[in-house]
Amino acid sequence: MTTKTLAWDAATYLETPEDVAEYLAAAFETGDLEDVTHALSTIARAHGMTEIARTTGLARGSLYKAIGEGANPTLATLMSLLSALNVTLSVKPKAAA
Repeated sequence: MTTKTLAWDAATYLETPEDVAEYLAAAFETGDLEDVTHALSTIARAHGMTEIARTTGLARGSLYKAIGEGANPTLATLMSLLSALNVTLSVKPKAAA
């Protein structure tokens, strides 16, 4: 007997601004740009790339480039995305080692 499994997709669970904020905060805490851009991509898919592109004022293709694999989004793009997702960014000092 074989068991079928489905790939787990975080986008399925990102329903509220609180969900988005927690997911994105966890990505930022790693300090890895790839984790952040992957999280942004996942969140945008959860909300619909076309809708996020429209809300940010970016062309859909530009949005894919900005948050796709290996991307390095500008601060302006990041701020537009955060606004479109109804979340804000906050900064805190690193914990002492």
